[in-house]
Amino acid sequence: DTAGGHLRSALEAHGCSCAGLVVDADRPTTVKQNLVGLAQHRHAHKMFRLDTESTAPLSASTNAAIDATIQSHLPGVDAVCIEDYGKGVCTPARCAMIIQCAREAGIPVLVDPAAISDYSRYKGATVMTPNRTEASRACADRSDAPDSVEGMAEALCHDCDLDAILITLDRDGAMVLARGGVPKVVPTRPREVYDVTGAGDMVLAAITAARCHGLDWESSAVLANAAAGLEVETFGAKPIPLACVAQEVLRTISPTEGKVRSREDLLLELGAHREAGHSVVLTNGCFDVIHAGHVAYLRDAAEQGDVLVVGLNSDAQVSALKGEDRPIYELQDRAAILSELACVTYVVPFDEATAHELLEAVAPDLYVKGGDYAPEEVAEYAHACELGIPIRVLAHRPGLGSSDIVDRVRSV
Repeated sequence: DTAGGHLRSALEAHGCSCAGLVVDADRPTTVKQNLVGLAQHRHAHKMFRLDTESTAPLSASTNAAIDATIQSHLPGVDAVCIEDYGKGVCTPARCAMIIQCAREAGIPVLVDPAAISDYSRYKGATVMTPNRTEASRACADRSDAPDSVEGMAEALCHDCDLDAILITLDRDGAMVLARGGVPKVVPTRPREVYDVTGAGDMVLAAITAARCHGLDWESSAVLANAAAGLEVETFGAKPIPLACVAQEVLRTISPTEGKVRSREDLLLELGAHREAGHSVVLTNGCFDVIHAGHVAYLRDAAEQGDVLVVGLNSDAQVSALKGEDRPIYELQDRAAILSELACVTYVVPFDEATAHELLEAVAPDLYVKGGDYAPEEVAEYAHACELGIPIRVLAHRPGLGSSDIVDRVRSV
């Protein structure tokens, strides 16, 4: 049907293979139509949804085609995800077949269960990712129905013979339990929730990616929780760039205050900026005894792009460049002063004699220096040219050099 053709085109446009799609001429492609209004006349807000679908049992021929397609695609895959929407495709028999075949091949099976009370069809899977309401429904028929999330996690993990379970807890984050371990809560930060569409899918996708890259269960839960949190802050079902997820994980596990970053953390955050289309400007210097000349130069530098990164020489390098009686202010103080300038986005200390390594790591869209010399006289000029990074020398205000100011103060 038309919706099926649109789905195929959209998948192919995003680089996904459609070799596994099975066409059923007698069944409509599920269409979910969201009706959207404006909350407080400002923010888009989903009011309700109209679904066009069929949940009738599949025909024998379609069932056979699906089973054959699944089995033909299993060899060589890293993981199998079962995203059960309860539309009639993920039957108990099919889920059992997938789990058995995957287990025999050593392939993990990760399941986002349907909103049903009987999870027996998922028995033997590697992990399940229900939300709190779904987990409670699945435990409701037990004679010893647990009344805590920890109890639900333990019960479902045991009953379904899972390696682990991740229960999402909305504003409370998520709980992860690995077989033989203890439940661990992964917190989240307060969010502006605009649309929960795709949050469950994002959890399944993220935890699968994490496990395929060797992360343990707790780290995988952190990644999945962060990704889902970004999804609910986005209106509609949209992909979240991996760099943005990495940045969110960084904020979760190592909250940063101010603008000072290690080089490793800086590169993660710059990745998110680049995904958003932001241009990066890099400059560097000692910035000892910051004065109006520095401010004018940094303001000018910030106007050259969207993100201004300031590389800050270590105390040892300032001494090597300016003499044993410098710096006047230690690295921590110089970084704190720079961080208060609105035009500066990030401050990153570095200990090398030149900015060659920093320039290569940051790979800015533009490298700038302040002074009264030609670009060719900048120590990093040749390296910037090799990297294809344009270099520009910006405003210089005579009489406002740090050394001049220090000499004047000392003479007084």
